[in-house]
Amino acid sequence: MTSAGDTYIHGHSDSVLRSHRWRTAENSAAYLLPHLADGQRLLDVGCGPGTLTVDLAGRVGPNGSVVGIDISAAVVQEAAAHATRQEVGNVTFRTGDFRALEELDGSFDVVHAHQVLQHLRDPVGALAAMARLARPGGIVAARDSDYLSFVWTPGDPRLDRWREIYMAVASRNDTRGDAGRWLLRWAVEAGLTDVAYTTSTWTFATPADRAWWGQSWAERTVASSLAEQAVEYGIATKAELEEVAGGFRDWADQPQGTFVLVHGEIVARSSS
Repeated sequence: MTSAGDTYIHGHSDSVLRSHRWRTAENSAAYLLPHLADGQRLLDVGCGPGTLTVDLAGRVGPNGSVVGIDISAAVVQEAAAHATRQEVGNVTFRTGDFRALEELDGSFDVVHAHQVLQHLRDPVGALAAMARLARPGGIVAARDSDYLSFVWTPGDPRLDRWREIYMAVASRNDTRGDAGRWLLRWAVEAGLTDVAYTTSTWTFATPADRAWWGQSWAERTVASSLAEQAVEYGIATKAELEEVAGGFRDWADQPQGTFVLVHGEIVARSSS
């Protein structure tokens, strides 16, 4: 749980963090890169294990700086260790809820959140908090998945059931698994201006990509907070989750299998 009462559907098991460690500026924030420049100060909300955060630090140059924040002390520690290994000195990390950073109001040129709003019960309020942390006219950027728009081949009823389970757990947590499609509306409701909405995808279609993605979700389906919540809420049984995991492993073995994840993105300006 976060300090605002949100329940994180994925949790921080190694099966989840392995996926998060794969994220880079190129594969997860390409829409934002044209707006970054040397000397900017950037806040990365929900930074996780820090690979994306550290990559963004390189994009604001030696005269810029990045602060990463996450609710999990363990992943913040991992993120700091990653920055040390990469010898990146213009990034720092802290543990906490970004919505409680009143002392840093107006401190950042860019406030960025990747795959965060979909896990919050009040995404509009979260965007307003991000805008408050940005300087007047500063950039607020967010990217979120839209699980209802994910497509895969070949079809498999077990993967259909996986999405049903995921969306049901998200709904039980009072969050939106289809957040990507709502970012524009939420940004406008939060009072942001000059809002530009785009979409992009992650595509897994090579043997190596299928093996990695399929195994990752096979593990996450049975050994993550998602699995625990699905059972606790009475949405699925452990046996059913094992069956769904088998669907991911079988998909990964398909020589012509594809999996496409759709994301919504916004780049907007703070009016405060």
